[in-house]
Amino acid sequence: MGETVRTHSAAEFPVRNVSEIVRELTAVFGPSLLSFIMDVDNRSLQRWAGGYGIRYDSEKRVRDVDTVLTFLRQKEEPATIRAWFMGMNPQLDDASPAEVMRDGLSRDVMAAARAYLNAA
Repeated sequence: MGETVRTHSAAEFPVRNVSEIVRELTAVFGPSLLSFIMDVDNRSLQRWAGGYGIRYDSEKRVRDVDTVLTFLRQKEEPATIRAWFMGMNPQLDDASPAEVMRDGLSRDVMAAARAYLNAA
């Protein structure tokens, strides 16, 4: 039997500043892919990374992407995670996790991430 991936409760992680998260996400995904996922331009990402101008819905999406990234990092390297976000995914009706996250369906992306790690 395969190893089951452990899920974490929110209480196990300290609340991080959103600008720190944006900088980390930009380092992993690059500005183009992160802009696509967030449905904003690069200038918005730069403002958010500097601690300015993020709205609630955008901050929620940033934190959702970070949650999936943190989960996948249990077993995968950043380059693999980036490729996973860009690739077609059978769990998501062959859409990419980036597209599905952009559409606001973070729960579906997290379910696909669980399936991916549990199959590995």
